[in-house]
Amino acid sequence: MIKAIIVEDEVRGLTNLKSMLKLHCPQVEVIGEAGTLEDAESLIAEVGEQIGLAFLDINLPDGQIFDLLDRIKPLKFNVIFVTAFDQFAVKAFEYASIGYILKPIDPHVLAAAVERIRPQDNERLDERLDVFQQSMSSNKFDKITISAIDGLYFLAIKDILRIEADDNYSHIYTTEGQRFTVSKTIKYYEDLLKGDNFFRVHKSHIINLNYMKKFVKGDGGYVVMNDDKEITVSRRRRPAFTDRMKKLGAQAFG
Repeated sequence: MIKAIIVEDEVRGLTNLKSMLKLHCPQVEVIGEAGTLEDAESLIAEVGEQIGLAFLDINLPDGQIFDLLDRIKPLKFNVIFVTAFDQFAVKAFEYASIGYILKPIDPHVLAAAVERIRPQDNERLDERLDVFQQSMSSNKFDKITISAIDGLYFLAIKDILRIEADDNYSHIYTTEGQRFTVSKTIKYYEDLLKGDNFFRVHKSHIINLNYMKKFVKGDGGYVVMNDDKEITVSRRRRPAFTDRMKKLGAQAFG
């Protein structure tokens, strides 16, 4: 059993979440609930050693949940944030690799989120929360959390050179010559990094356009990256790639 607490100030939302957990997540036992930061802090002080998972609303009557989390670090339990849709916040959760579910709660999404929880998922959670809060406060993304096979890493987005697909895994290459293997598809990173000067030139490759040294035209067109890797630009993606280059002001595409 996963012993959990819920911090939610809306009575209807609290009741709904408890009912969904009972119906769809029988492995979760709710051992406490709170509706304010003050009550949540008292609850955690009382049952903190038992908590395996906390469902946390962000905005509470007496402040944001992060005010409390900052006070009780280091966190020793997993968290899933329960929040109303905010496009930027959702992307920030993804960049920081922090669990979340959106209101109104879909029971299948809830069950899937709980199913993904593992005891080690709170690894370096304090630092992941810092990445999230920095993104939210600056309204931009500077870092991304990488849950690689050998551990958790925090990479500066500007240092990602390219990403290569390997079935349901991806290999992330950095400007410093590092390679990280993660259990995320290349489509996941294509969606996540959209707008950050990354472009998927082929079904198996995303490149950082800042580190493209050369584009060789022709039927077998390809780009040469700063690490001298030659990457094919697929015929299907060529028009969109060309348009992107024009927007960046590349002379060869003018």
